[in-house]
Amino acid sequence: MALHLQSSLFDQGDESTLRPLDGLCRTQLGRGAWIDVLPQWLTGADEVFASLVRDVAWRAEQRMMYDHVVAVPRLLSFFGADDPLPHPVLDEARAALCGHYTAELGEPFTTAGLCFYRDGNDGVAWHGDTIGRGRTEDTMVAILSLGTPRNLVLRPRGGGSPSVRKPLGHGDLIVMGGSCQRTWEHAIPKTARAVGPRISVQFRPQGVR
Repeated sequence: MALHLQSSLFDQGDESTLRPLDGLCRTQLGRGAWIDVLPQWLTGADEVFASLVRDVAWRAEQRMMYDHVVAVPRLLSFFGADDPLPHPVLDEARAALCGHYTAELGEPFTTAGLCFYRDGNDGVAWHGDTIGRGRTEDTMVAILSLGTPRNLVLRPRGGGSPSVRKPLGHGDLIVMGGSCQRTWEHAIPKTARAVGPRISVQFRPQGVR
């Protein structure tokens, strides 16, 4: 796949390393929802990004929209609880998230969904992860962002204010918790700016999509 990520000015060194999660900063959104953010959780992320671009079996999907079939504007891959993850650092990331959050969440993170945003024409519209238990239960979705920075925006479900904009950079972590999937929506807006590729790795508990 002929896509190139310009090496990060901040991502020094070749070894992929996860920082301790005690640096997470929590923001209460309201309605029982919150987000935790840790910039540059993963350092040495260039190699991980390149490996995922090369080794993951990315697939394009189509969906019905009104009376038309349209292409989903990103590439996808999904790894279930029993599937080997495509890079060792993702196993380390999932284990670290489980160690930090399982007591609060009440269960481990088990699955990993990957989205590949090839350029600014790719994005994801307003939604919550409400397929499965996330529709009725509080849960958590942890996202490791790799590649070109993109904005993740959040708003109360049904629209309105306040809205929250979080620029996610290379190696950044954001965790959406509490009622966030039920009471708030999030999106990665498309952009007319010239932007490079980005991969989002979403860790979820079993039965949440």
